[in-house]
Amino acid sequence: MSEPSEAVAAATPPPPAAPAPPAGRSVTARATLAGAAVSALLVLAIVLGSRFLRDFDSALLPYAVATVFLAFGVAYRYTVWVSSPGARRLFAKGFGSLFSAANFRKAPTALPRMIATYLGFQKFLGARSHARWAAHQLIFWGCILAALITFPLTWGWFTFTSGSGSGPGYEMRIWGFKVLGFDSLNILGWLMFHGLDIAAVLVIPGASYFLWRRMKDRGAITGQRFAYDLLPLILLIVISVTGLLLTFSSIFLHGGGYEFLAILHMVSVVFTLIYIPFGKFFHIVQRPAAVGMQLFKYTGRQDDQVFACKRCGEPVDTAPYVENLRGTMRDLRLGFDAWAEYCPRCKRVLRGNAYLTHVKKGYK
Repeated sequence: MSEPSEAVAAATPPPPAAPAPPAGRSVTARATLAGAAVSALLVLAIVLGSRFLRDFDSALLPYAVATVFLAFGVAYRYTVWVSSPGARRLFAKGFGSLFSAANFRKAPTALPRMIATYLGFQKFLGARSHARWAAHQLIFWGCILAALITFPLTWGWFTFTSGSGSGPGYEMRIWGFKVLGFDSLNILGWLMFHGLDIAAVLVIPGASYFLWRRMKDRGAITGQRFAYDLLPLILLIVISVTGLLLTFSSIFLHGGGYEFLAILHMVSVVFTLIYIPFGKFFHIVQRPAAVGMQLFKYTGRQDDQVFACKRCGEPVDTAPYVENLRGTMRDLRLGFDAWAEYCPRCKRVLRGNAYLTHVKKGYK
């Protein structure tokens, strides 16, 4: 039994060294500084964009404060994320590809096409399930529409004003400059004042589908966590439903229950904004880096830099991507970065052969 044990011990890489405490403290310090800087810039943008708070609506103060906390959390979490070896390499290679003049000359349409297909329409989800893709699109575009309306309105960047004080003619102003005028009684006016309702109508079926799936699908139930998987969907539904109820109250109930619904809606929105950097929604911020990595791999294929498996000769991935993966594994001191040069099938074969040679032999 000693020979197999010695072989396994020799083949086992040493455990990675624990990070030194000063490095951890420096990452936290950098992340805190980045969060404070981004928050300060947002506060300055709110003050200047609202013309020194002249256009700022004090009733929306809780929402504005929540966006400042959101900015701090996103900057803090992003800085911590890119400080890890794997994410740092992904960040450098991905964003290097995004802003590479050489890549633009070789494939000028690649970046806009990937932004549209990978970031916007997320075609990779359609390969898994058309229903999941459709539900994700409803959530994505509903949230995009809500953010484009809510954030500038909350910060006082654009306002709706009426010369008569009660309409029906309104002007939309951005940073104090008139952009367009419209009649609140026509279709354009209805769309302008009900944009958030449209966003809610998009989000509710999409979030409800994923919530239903997580309640019924055995595979989803097995690994899901309430705070990470279910809570985001519940928050989206609560925000959307309470927003629609505010419109229902003002139109059909003459404002009945409006104050309670407004507080409930505000609490759900504020909680969600604060939750974003520390929950599942953080992948929204990470997604552009993934687009950069796809561009990095695409340009490698355009240059015919395809890396072949060292055992069977089948293509593994682009040569720059494989080398980047090996570099990440070396940074993490995993001790088996050469395995990145084999395809998944050959990795399983080699692992099985090693088990038969060094472990199973001792039990014969």
